[in-house]
Amino acid sequence: MGYREYKNWKDLLHNIWFFIWEDNSIESWIVNVIIAFVLVKFVVYPLLGLLLGTSFPVVAVVSGSMEHNGLNFDSWWKENKAWYAEHGVTKEMMQGYKLKNGFNKGDIIVLRGVKPEKIKVGDIIVYSTDRYKYPIIHRVIEANSPTFRTKGDNNAGFDPSPVDEKQVVGKAAFKIPWLGWIKILFTNIIGG
Repeated sequence: MGYREYKNWKDLLHNIWFFIWEDNSIESWIVNVIIAFVLVKFVVYPLLGLLLGTSFPVVAVVSGSMEHNGLNFDSWWKENKAWYAEHGVTKEMMQGYKLKNGFNKGDIIVLRGVKPEKIKVGDIIVYSTDRYKYPIIHRVIEANSPTFRTKGDNNAGFDPSPVDEKQVVGKAAFKIPWLGWIKILFTNIIGG
């Protein structure tokens, strides 16, 4: 869209609208990507955070620590039951937990804010720590507020340190499979 004079604001707005929504140029595509990024980052994400009561309403899973390696629940439990039994978690308890089959790298987890006293064994929480670049999303195995012991379903044991209630940023509500790969690939491309 080159320089030209506009007789009135209506013509200007019509041309902007055409450029954004109907023009098939590379420039229009780039502007659309920028607009989408700005809307998601500064409108959708904050509104979602406000509605769900957390500063991290959506997280992409960047590790395999909660994967069940393609096993169905019974096969996974058979391989892991000794550790869980030693820590007071039965098969029946695990079957009643949210996301009992874990989740995979590349999934998106939608979080909601939670009061620490409402966190219980079996919940999946996200917490921040200085030890790791990204927030950690693991299952609570021991809940003794104000601290919690957590474990990734695919890890051999507890996380290195107990989680303090101040570190908790949310509790898993549900997952969206594979959508997190967009963030993971984008982060890898820009070197984040």
